[in-house]
Amino acid sequence: MYIVSFLFISFKLLLFFYEFSHASDTISSSNFISDNGKTLVSKDERFELGFFSPGSSKKRYVGIWYKNIPVGTVVWVANRVNPINDSSGLLMINSTNNLVLISQNKTVVWSANSTKEEASSSVYLQLLNSGNLVLRDEQDDDLWQSFDYPSDTLLPEMKLGWDFKTGLERRLSSWKSPDDPSPGDLTWGVQRQGNPETVMWKGSHKFYRSGPWNGIGFSGALALMPSPVFGLNFVYNKDELYYKFNLRDKSVFLMIVLNETSNLREQLTWSETTKNWNVFSYVPRDHCDSYGLCGAYGNCIITQLPLCQCLEGFKPKSAGFSDWSQGCVRNKPLNYSKLDGFIKFNALKWPDATHSWVNTSMNLRQCREKCLENPSCMAYSNLDIRGGGNGCAIWFGDLIDIRQYSDSVQDLFIRMSALELGTKDRPKMKIVVIVITTTAVVAGVLVLVVGYYIYKSRTNLEPWNVTYGTLSKRVDLEATRKLILELSSR
Repeated sequence: MYIVSFLFISFKLLLFFYEFSHASDTISSSNFISDNGKTLVSKDERFELGFFSPGSSKKRYVGIWYKNIPVGTVVWVANRVNPINDSSGLLMINSTNNLVLISQNKTVVWSANSTKEEASSSVYLQLLNSGNLVLRDEQDDDLWQSFDYPSDTLLPEMKLGWDFKTGLERRLSSWKSPDDPSPGDLTWGVQRQGNPETVMWKGSHKFYRSGPWNGIGFSGALALMPSPVFGLNFVYNKDELYYKFNLRDKSVFLMIVLNETSNLREQLTWSETTKNWNVFSYVPRDHCDSYGLCGAYGNCIITQLPLCQCLEGFKPKSAGFSDWSQGCVRNKPLNYSKLDGFIKFNALKWPDATHSWVNTSMNLRQCREKCLENPSCMAYSNLDIRGGGNGCAIWFGDLIDIRQYSDSVQDLFIRMSALELGTKDRPKMKIVVIVITTTAVVAGVLVLVVGYYIYKSRTNLEPWNVTYGTLSKRVDLEATRKLILELSSR
């Protein structure tokens, strides 16, 4: 009897530990995560959730990090602005089916604040293989997810942007320091406008922008272009606006991080060889990435000195060439009518699109006409450059934050005065006039030469003779034959 009881208890214990080990990515409303080393681990064991202290700090936070990477890499923090000063923290699902973090005396330090309607009694928390922490009901509908509230890191499949239905914005913000995960000054998000683009802010000031999406990637962010390692996705419709990337090779560890110390947005990949994170790319890359460096209609060219140059058809607004923040002005003022025209520029980072408008069905000719109809329209282009180009994007007001690239295929048509376009075409007209004049002179000389030979040949013929009171002419056939042969040989 004792043996049977012992075997039964042993079996139950083994079953418990088996279920615990295989359900460590999930807790139900009857369980919790305490600050005693217990964690949640995703099924593929890539991510882990638990309590931690950053850097040299003693304060306690709930976060998610890469489990099997020896360099501690936290990718999400729950209580960024409300740390716990001791080890009394508990992460749990409360009686209203909301995810909360409480400290001693049951003080709520942080709450998920699910905006969904109150769920059924069967609610659970799960850490997915993507690194997303989700609160779900018994129908597996998401009540809340950590991907909607990012910290300083963008993971694969995480959306950066807007949910128009709820008004939710997903924006990254840097840590204040390696010891303090509270939000720093550096932020990165998608700016809502006619032609959206991603923007980095330093405080309330624009620090760097990617340029609008051109169908392949962002027009001014060569680092955020598709590669064999990852793909890009940019979605803009009535329900949402977001950017995200996905891994083509699931064995790769890749993330995008805002680095407050260096003021950079870094794309990092893990190296098993060096056992460290390598910087795959970063922005800003150089001075030309600094927002608005060359002012309106100024073109930043990293290979030239000074870096700032005026676009063709423009001249510096500042006479001293030292203050490029004032930008450039047109050589010839616009007519602000359909008498204006456009100059085509290639390989430019598209200008700041804060004041812009797009249409997905227009062709380039219709886009040009649309721009000419509006006196405020200063430039236009295809919205999507793939397959020869389609759609229409137009810019209003001064064009700012432009830089030159050497390997870009995107065109931009900038509005110009008809007088400027006439000046631009004048050298071509001179060439045409010279060619026509030269051709006429050569033709005239040839006519004179041929006429001379005809005249000379005819003077060698026998003259008109009077015979029996009538005129007659005798053609010397031999002389004519010689004339023909002579002319054909020349």
